[in-house]
Order: sequence, then C-alpha cells, then structure tokens
Amino acid sequence: MGKLLPIILIVLGGAIGGGAGVFLKPNPDSGCEDPMECDEAVVDPEMTEPAEDEDEKYYHSMKNQFVVPVIRDELVKSLVVVSLSLETTQDHTETLFSREPKLRDVLLQVLFDHAYIGGFNGAFTESSRLSVLKMALLEAIQSVVGSIVSDIVITDIVRQEI
Repeated sequence: MGKLLPIILIVLGGAIGGGAGVFLKPNPDSGCEDPMECDEAVVDPEMTEPAEDEDEKYYHSMKNQFVVPVIRDELVKSLVVVSLSLETTQDHTETLFSREPKLRDVLLQVLFDHAYIGGFNGAFTESSRLSVLKMALLEAIQSVVGSIVSDIVITDIVRQEI
C-alpha cells in the first residue's frame, strides 16, 4: 500500500491539472490573439489620458534608504528600512539634488519620531498609519523646499526583527 500511494497521487494530480487546463482555456471566439491584451473591464478613456493643463510629474528618488531603529525597553528590537520618492516637476530636480542632505535630515527626524511613538509596531503598514506618516513627511519636506514637492511616495518599507 505504501508504494501504491505515490502512484495514485501522481495520477490524481495529473487529472486535476489536465481538467483545470481544459476548463480555464481561453475562448477562441473572443477575437484576441494575446490574452494579456484582452481585458473585459471597461476602461474610461477620460481616466487614462492625463489632463493637458497639469504639469508632468517627476519622481525624485532619494539616493539611499532610510534605516530607522525601533526601540523597546531601551533595546533595539527591530529595524525599519524605508525607501522614498518625492513627487515634483522636472523644473525642480536640481533644487532637490542640492538640498538632499537637509531633506534626509528632516525625513530621518520624522521617521525617528514615528518610531518613538510606536508607529512601526504591530500592523505598521495599515493605511491610516501610513497616511499619518506620509502627511508628516510631506510637511517636513515642504518646510525645507516649499511647495515644489506635492507628494511623498513610499516605494519600499520593511521591518526586520532583531
């Protein structure tokens, strides 16, 4: 019986896989040659075209990641690594490059404060927690460079327990 069980599992797996392939096969009458291009969802053309009067957005990626220690009981319990980009226009990229050391300083201060109040504990990627963090980061950035930065984009965020 012990030698028969693997053979039964292989036959059963092949039958289930073959059946799934038959039932999930694309409809040949759909008119699409590439299934990736065929989307049944209706797309509003007004939503896909950018507004003509809106400036072209540019995303300035901060050179390095931000590493934030999370301290509990006066010991570092975890590290949070955050990558950020700043939404601006092409005209202001040189300003952001020249002020990046000061920008990193104010961003790190906000991230440290957020860690201190427990913002990176528990479900730290919850949308309400991230929106509070993004708002604080944006206010800090705008205190340095004014309104040339319109949004903060968190491109990566990871917490590593130690």
